[in-house]
Amino acid sequence: MDFLSGIISLIILIYSAILHEIAHGFVADRLGDPTARLAGRLSLNPKKHIDPFMSVLLPLLLIFSGSPVIFGAAKPVPIDPFNLKEGRKDIALVALSGPLTNIVIAVLGSFALKLLIFLPLEGSQFFYFSSFLLEHIITINLLLAIFNLLPIPPLDGSKVFALLLPAKQAPVFLSLGSIGFFIIFFLLLFPVGGFSLGSVIFTLVRFSAKLLGL
Repeated sequence: MDFLSGIISLIILIYSAILHEIAHGFVADRLGDPTARLAGRLSLNPKKHIDPFMSVLLPLLLIFSGSPVIFGAAKPVPIDPFNLKEGRKDIALVALSGPLTNIVIAVLGSFALKLLIFLPLEGSQFFYFSSFLLEHIITINLLLAIFNLLPIPPLDGSKVFALLLPAKQAPVFLSLGSIGFFIIFFLLLFPVGGFSLGSVIFTLVRFSAKLLGL
């Protein structure tokens, strides 16, 4: 990936991750927890959300190393589960709101891409740049959604998966969040029994992109 494409991908990733986190905070606020709103995190101001390593350095490293899986994150919005009205159910809804936001962005991007084809712009620089931009918006948001839905703590999918566990086992499972990213990096770097997490994510992203006509 050339430098310009890498920078554009990084900008798309940062703002997609910010919208992902704002969605968490917004849904939590609607369900009774104003923590994110009171902390000023329901804002599009990137300064309130960017984490130097997870938002910038890690994505840049993956982008320019040619990794098939590119991910990053904004600073998690603060959530106080004790303010939520229905415990684990509301926690799962808050968790789902982030990936669902990325899916909605990807779907809207696919609609915009289809609309672009019908405009009398084909062959122009604007057409090529807009197509490039929309295709990256779709792919990156699908990647964020699928990655975050993995049932590995502390990813959003783990909080949804915890709903299927008995009440006593769920907190034990979620407590693995402190080592969760080590598990994720291990599965990305070292296939186990022919299982490669990166190839599974990449396959799911390609399949989802095809469903959207990409």
